[in-house]
Amino acid sequence: MIETLKQPWPWYIAGPLIGLMVPALLLIGNKQFGVSSTLRDFCTLIVPNRFSYFNYDLKEHAWRNLLVLGALIGGALAVWFLPGERKIDISVKTAGALHSLGIHDLSGMVPVEIFALSSLISLKGIIFMVFGGLFIGFGTRWADGCTSGHAIMGLSLLSPASFLAVMGFFGGGLTATHFLFPLILN
Repeated sequence: MIETLKQPWPWYIAGPLIGLMVPALLLIGNKQFGVSSTLRDFCTLIVPNRFSYFNYDLKEHAWRNLLVLGALIGGALAVWFLPGERKIDISVKTAGALHSLGIHDLSGMVPVEIFALSSLISLKGIIFMVFGGLFIGFGTRWADGCTSGHAIMGLSLLSPASFLAVMGFFGGGLTATHFLFPLILN
């Protein structure tokens, strides 16, 4: 059993397990699922009643904060108790494209050339972290949700807004990958 847990699970097992979240949440009466919603909850704890956006009943959404806490604890337990190589398996074509952009160390979960501490205090690091974080935060708020909320829950509920948001996520990802990354990394 431990050996099975140490390996990546195939899409036909992991995908349906994630998909089962939708009927489970609908059965308990919740129609809003997404990790970004918990950020609003934590901000509400820090700055209660200062802004109308943060003025709501936190108890109603305690389940999603517990869900995110469980995901964080589960991830930490997996790292501590299921040691092993955590190499991301990417295609040869993707590796070649990354090499052409100056990213050569693909041994870990994230490229060292972008996410190492020395890289973060460079101009490229500031562009990636500060501007990337601003765009992600602004986009998440503007779209009224994150990728998990729109792609998993919203599309399952046939929400036109979620369909548009997911198209925007993919379009933005393609634009960043094919146009912005070459500009920033070269």
